Amino acid sequence: MKNVRSAALLVLCLVLAQQAMGHGSMTPEGDICILQIGYLKAHFKTYLPRSHGHEQFCEDLPEASEAVFVMEYEHDSLADMLIEFRIIHERSGKREFTREKDIEKIDDLESITVAYHPPRRELDVFSITHQFEEPGWYVGIITARTLALDETYVAVFPFEVGFTGYRYWPLVAFAIALLGSALYYDSLRERSA
Repeated sequence: MKNVRSAALLVLCLVLAQQAMGHGSMTPEGDICILQIGYLKAHFKTYLPRSHGHEQFCEDLPEASEAVFVMEYEHDSLADMLIEFRIIHERSGKREFTREKDIEKIDDLESITVAYHPPRRELDVFSITHQFEEPGWYVGIITARTLALDETYVAVFPFEVGFTGYRYWPLVAFAIALLGSALYYDSLRERSA
């Protein structure tokens, strides 16, 4: 009886855990998103001002429209670095599991680049605007270089434009059905005992 409940609860937790995990270098912490750039951290958020006003998005964006990416430095040393920002079409097929090593394998990064902002120094806050024309999977790549160009740190974060959250519903429905079945089976066993 306890084993069935425990197994059902474990399955439910595993299914729901996927939604709580961040993509790549992005990690949700409470109500903010933390972008890990090497050992450096920044608060990261995206706005869709034309369609969602001041609503903040951590990773996935609900629709293709004008997006404003904002990175607030948590480490002062980021203000003394050159920050480069690139967005590419995700072509590896790994989608939310794309990592820096996957990006390094790409021969022609320019051909799949949809937005590029050359290295520049910004004090405290870095922001860029990009107009997404179509939904799909993308990868943001932020490169931070010291002014002496002797140290480089990279953050890679895959995200989906046009994300509705529906892809998780079959898993959630299955987990709920499994949990309900386990509890029903448990109650039948208790009555017959």
